Amino acid sequence: MSINDPQWGSRGGGNDNDPGNGGRRPNQGPPDLEEIWRDFNRRLNGMLGRSDRGGRGGNQGGNPGGNGMPPVDLNPRAVGGGIGILAGLVLLVWMASGFYIVDASQRGVVLQFGKFVETTEPGLRWRLPYPIQSHEVVNLTGVRTLEIGYRGTERNKVLKEALMLTDDENIINIQFAVQYYLKDPTDYLFQNRHPDDAVMQAAETAVREIVGKSKMDFVLYEGREQVAAQASTLMQEILDRYKTGIIISKVTMQNAQPPEQVQAAFDDAVKAGQDRERQKNEGQAYANDVIPKARGTAARLLEEANGYRQRIIATAEGDASRFKQILAEYAKAPEVTRQRMYLETMQQVYANTSKVMVDAKGQGNLLYLPLDKLMQVSAGAVAQQQAAPANVAEMAARNGQRQAPSLAGEVPPQVERVPEAGSRDLRSRDREGR
Repeated sequence: MSINDPQWGSRGGGNDNDPGNGGRRPNQGPPDLEEIWRDFNRRLNGMLGRSDRGGRGGNQGGNPGGNGMPPVDLNPRAVGGGIGILAGLVLLVWMASGFYIVDASQRGVVLQFGKFVETTEPGLRWRLPYPIQSHEVVNLTGVRTLEIGYRGTERNKVLKEALMLTDDENIINIQFAVQYYLKDPTDYLFQNRHPDDAVMQAAETAVREIVGKSKMDFVLYEGREQVAAQASTLMQEILDRYKTGIIISKVTMQNAQPPEQVQAAFDDAVKAGQDRERQKNEGQAYANDVIPKARGTAARLLEEANGYRQRIIATAEGDASRFKQILAEYAKAPEVTRQRMYLETMQQVYANTSKVMVDAKGQGNLLYLPLDKLMQVSAGAVAQQQAAPANVAEMAARNGQRQAPSLAGEVPPQVERVPEAGSRDLRSRDREGR
């Protein structure tokens, strides 16, 4: 079928004037454009308070032009009533546009012809509609994050922001993040044109100042937390000076390292420094081990020397005192003192020997002596003499007794078995010596 066929879209049974079928026959295609236009005119006439005269076929008698459009009745009363209703609806919608909602974490800022009027609290609020008044809703509790030296990940570097010069004229690549929130919505909106950009510039300025006053090793290793704390304080001072209405929450140092172009040389320098520190620590540990031992040995030798000196001095003083006491006793009884000295000397000599004296001039044949028993008896006597007081003469003089009787009991068994002939010979030799 040709599209120019006048029956296209309106064939089939049914009444064309039936308003219930929308100007088209049942079980047919889309409605005719002319029918849609007539339906629109009919509805518009209904709103303006006039009837649809002539119905769908108004072109037969109501419109002499024959263009298919129904005539419009321009009654001033009807037209005025429709415009009033329409204006009222528009006014109602315009007034309703002044309502807005402020959340608990937000604050509302009302502007009248662009000028600040008031700050509103959370809840349902109303202002004069636009263009008389407008409003801005600012989130105060939400934490905002700003990245300096990188975007998104640490690999996505922004070298213009990350490269900084230290006090020892080294360049480092430093990346950090700044977290902040708002404290005054008025200052945030009206005191600065771009407050977020001001935060970035203040952060970069503060970190560059702190890094420029610090050494490279301090920034890279032990001073990272200190640099972040100082940067946060300095940034807050700058933002308060510009009245941005922003509070710095935290500054986090993400990464700090030398530039990639000199990373290998820097690693070699770090290894050399670590080797130097290791060797210094090893040398210090060796010194800490050797020096105390040497000092202890020296102190011990000094104490031993002092002890030896004190012992020699005390021995000499004791010998001198003993000689003086013996001299006094000798003046009282020369014979007895001489005999005692002789016996003491012989006792000391024979106490350190393993000999047994036997009377060779006496009568008797070969003697069978238990030498092992005699040696044990001699060793026991020596031990007893060493345990006894050394200065017998001093004890005897203190008690007012003679020394000769006591000395007789201290003669060892080997000397006691010497016959009287030997004693006579000793006395004879003594007389001859006189």
